[in-house]
Amino acid sequence: MTAATPGRGADWNPRAYARFHDLRLRPAMDLLNAVDQIGPGDVIDLGCGTGQMGAALARLAMGRDVIGVDESPAMLEKAHAAKGYTSLQQADIRDWLPRRAPGLIYSNAALHWLGDHRRLMPGLAAMLRKGGTLAVQMPHQNNAPSHRVWQTLANDMFPGHVDASGAPGIMAPQEYDAILAPRGRFRMWDTMYYQRLSAEADSHPVRRYTESTYARPILDGLDPGERAAIIARYEEVMASAYPVRADGSVLFPFRRLFFTLTV
Repeated sequence: MTAATPGRGADWNPRAYARFHDLRLRPAMDLLNAVDQIGPGDVIDLGCGTGQMGAALARLAMGRDVIGVDESPAMLEKAHAAKGYTSLQQADIRDWLPRRAPGLIYSNAALHWLGDHRRLMPGLAAMLRKGGTLAVQMPHQNNAPSHRVWQTLANDMFPGHVDASGAPGIMAPQEYDAILAPRGRFRMWDTMYYQRLSAEADSHPVRRYTESTYARPILDGLDPGERAAIIARYEEVMASAYPVRADGSVLFPFRRLFFTLTV
């Protein structure tokens, strides 16, 4: 998976993120495999994270420049060791502009961290060269207990301590269709991934999965004592919502939204 741009604040922890590398890579590859057209121009990996998609994008690019863009210095440090990129750029996606019109803007699990998708998505589409493609994947999980409970507990236990606007989220699928389908060939789908999370010592596996991504803005807004309290309560709820099997593992359903737009 490509790492999301978390917004202004604490940097990402590549080691924590990489613990679930294989599970996050599957939807990234599914998005890449759905790209059936690239226009003339650069291939952009928007929110490239540690660069794990660099080599695969380079194979698809067939000689085009592959440019990775991410806001996180820690993630880009790892991406420098990845294969496939012609260059890497440190930039906030909200402010980023390509040097020339791209043939593909590929963004896996990044854009849900940014608001104002009614402006953002058409803006990205407008950057493409004629015949180019915008390919996007974002978690569609906010209504599931794994995500909803973090917000509920933060509001109940520490009202006013956490800025809810920092939580990642997406619009309803119908809204993406309304703003993007008139611009070209638009395809949209979602997929439920049934992920087997391995046993974790002294913690629920779903907590470990979500604390390094979705829960980051919530936990960053709390002091150590508050973090310990909310984590303990979250673990109790997760034990009921996602029962732990005899071997300590959990079957964790995770939904993701995909779309491609060729202009």
